[in-house]
Amino acid sequence: MNQTRSNMLLREMRVAGTVLLVVAGALLMPRAASAFCGFYVSGASEDLYNNATRVAMMREGQQTVMSMQNNYQGPPEDFAMVVPVPEVLEEDRVKTIEDGVFDKLDDLTAPRLVEYWQKDPCTRRRERIMAMESASPSTGNATSEGGSKDVRQKVDVEAQFDVGEYEVVVLSAEESNALDTWLRQNDYNIPDEAAQYFRPYIQRESYFFVAKVDVDRVQFQDEQAVLSPIRFHYESDAFKLPVRLGLINSNGSQDLITYLLARNQRYRVANYPNATIPTNLPVDENEVKGSFAPFYDALFEKVLDDEPEAVVTEYSWNAGTCDPCPVQPLQPDHLQTLGADLLVGESGGAGSGILGGSNSFPDPSDYRDWTVTRLHTRYSKETLGQDLVFEKAPPIRGGRGPPRGKEGEMPHQTARQSGRNNFQARYMIRHFWDGDVDCDNPNWSRWGGRGGPQPAGDLGFESNGGSVELSEAVEQTRVPELGVLQS
Repeated sequence: MNQTRSNMLLREMRVAGTVLLVVAGALLMPRAASAFCGFYVSGASEDLYNNATRVAMMREGQQTVMSMQNNYQGPPEDFAMVVPVPEVLEEDRVKTIEDGVFDKLDDLTAPRLVEYWQKDPCTRRRERIMAMESASPSTGNATSEGGSKDVRQKVDVEAQFDVGEYEVVVLSAEESNALDTWLRQNDYNIPDEAAQYFRPYIQRESYFFVAKVDVDRVQFQDEQAVLSPIRFHYESDAFKLPVRLGLINSNGSQDLITYLLARNQRYRVANYPNATIPTNLPVDENEVKGSFAPFYDALFEKVLDDEPEAVVTEYSWNAGTCDPCPVQPLQPDHLQTLGADLLVGESGGAGSGILGGSNSFPDPSDYRDWTVTRLHTRYSKETLGQDLVFEKAPPIRGGRGPPRGKEGEMPHQTARQSGRNNFQARYMIRHFWDGDVDCDNPNWSRWGGRGGPQPAGDLGFESNGGSVELSEAVEQTRVPELGVLQS
């Protein structure tokens, strides 16, 4: 490892290295909003708040397929979402998809709680010890009419069409004030400060994807609209997520969970600090088993206390395997839903799908080439100044293996470079042998009998409530240095 890489590693170790040394518990307050990479506009006068967004981005070469699942909380009038995009999106580039694919991604990549039991150290039976170190595969259209002449000259409608419950219009604008005025003249309720958020995107000559929703065509649950996920694809040199517009609807801190999928490739952010969540920590059954989500949220909060602007890697693994597996890994149909139907051509080569290749995998095993990385960040107007820009990163491993020896020491708590991506946020309840020890040479190294993993799903979507004192929840007095390797 060269000196530059060592310095970067030490910096990120400092971000997370003292994460469990604080005795005071983290108080988990309900969060009013979770991140959205665009913002909501409405014909109603009430304030609008986006309270949940999950984003999946599949990248191959310069092609990006973005899928978004958005929940909405606000008045029961027509509303829309606005997302900046690098090029005009025609109708054949936009579609709605089944919402189950996001539940699948969340269940597969969420931080998980597992249990291990220490086996009888005096048993005489020969049992095969499972190779825990190896990953085990499991089986109404908006228009520009009605605006002033000057506004029509400065805001152009580049495309408009219907997709599912969405009425889509793609706009270009010369001035941020003109875009603000156009939306207002077309009966959208825009926050007073919206123009300043439009300005940097207009300066970069971005287009604006406006998907208006008719509430008569969607379901409401507890006064919250449940929308079909929407998917679109585009070509761009930069691989980035436009999150700053989401601050327009911010009512406090926001969570963003992003799933990045690429062939044998992990990604991290290039313009904010990176950290990995502390993993493979032994936890107290009484403190954590019934309160895993609050425990994890307290741990996540402590990482951000040390580095408020960090983007935290929670998972990076081959999409076709997992260990342990809370659900079946991603299958070819899931990856096609997320964009592989566009990125995999007849020969399985990169990028040929968008250029006219086959819309199906040439080989069922092709899906095993994809890596899924889960990034999680929490931010506010005070801590976020730029969109998230992603860059390629070397493979890492961590959060694997059974306990070791009589004391049940936990391996792989440190994220480190590896030949493949095998990193996950995993926390372990250990059940020590409490029976008789009536042999001369007890073997304390045998652990097994894993319980089914309990994922902490919907992080950032629901208020976890309660409070957790980390010093009581984690069963260790010394915290290892934890962090993520930089290239």
